[in-house]
Amino acid sequence: MLTGKHVAFIGGDARQLEVIKSCIEQNAKVSLIGFDNLQSPFSGASNRELTPSLLKTVDMLILPILGTDEEGYVSSIFTTKKLALSEEHIASLTSRAMVYTGIAKSYLKNLCDQHSIRLVELLKRDDVAIYNSIPTVEGALMMAIQHTNITIHGSVCAVLGLGRVGMTLGRTLAALGARVKMGVRRTDQAARSEEMGLSPFFMKDLHRHAGDVDLLFNTVPALVVTAKVLNRMPYSAVIIDLASKPGGVDFTYAEKRGIKALLAPSLPGIVASKTAGRILAQTMTRLMSEELEEEGS
Repeated sequence: MLTGKHVAFIGGDARQLEVIKSCIEQNAKVSLIGFDNLQSPFSGASNRELTPSLLKTVDMLILPILGTDEEGYVSSIFTTKKLALSEEHIASLTSRAMVYTGIAKSYLKNLCDQHSIRLVELLKRDDVAIYNSIPTVEGALMMAIQHTNITIHGSVCAVLGLGRVGMTLGRTLAALGARVKMGVRRTDQAARSEEMGLSPFFMKDLHRHAGDVDLLFNTVPALVVTAKVLNRMPYSAVIIDLASKPGGVDFTYAEKRGIKALLAPSLPGIVASKTAGRILAQTMTRLMSEELEEEGS
């Protein structure tokens, strides 16, 4: 339970609603900043303005998945107001306060470091990333079906990167009857791919394996699908880039070649916001409860 704790939310999307609900159920005092256009307001939470005096009373500050941009602005689909988290705001937090976000840019990291505020990046946790891979893969499959005129069954698919998303995606495509090539960087990843029944190749040889690909899914957050690779790919191929912006595809060259290339970051919040929110809520409330236990010990 979060009884007696003040949790403040700044901006976000539909995923935050599940986290808010969970904090209210845990008996926390909940303040909402940037939620003034919410169609169904929460009973048990109050709308507030972003001020240093408010943040002085906060135990846990919850930011959106993307935290802030490099100028401190926080996005919110629930308000038309601009929300900016300044150094004055971070400095007003107490030394025992914690800031939660998905991924933090250097602006937020530097401010928290300067003022000795603990920052938790949820998407860097293996448990959250593995759970999130499920709605990510379902969203990727939805896009593949929408943008092709062939079945996934029997198609040739290339998945770049054997991380949390790549592993779930490769396994799922194979289960649907696709012939899956897995782009890896290390020999242990190649071994794991073979154990999964996939066909591994090393990323440096991607251009040699692109000639018969129907669907290419990229999870690598670096430019890997270059002009050299795109020149080998069929015009009918579809590329779905799941990496964070700007992705790992030369989109300009893909357009010149007439290859459909789609950038699709943050799919969990788009295709399954409720499930994605529950994943964050479960992890966040567990971490908060553990923090309270440590304080009481």
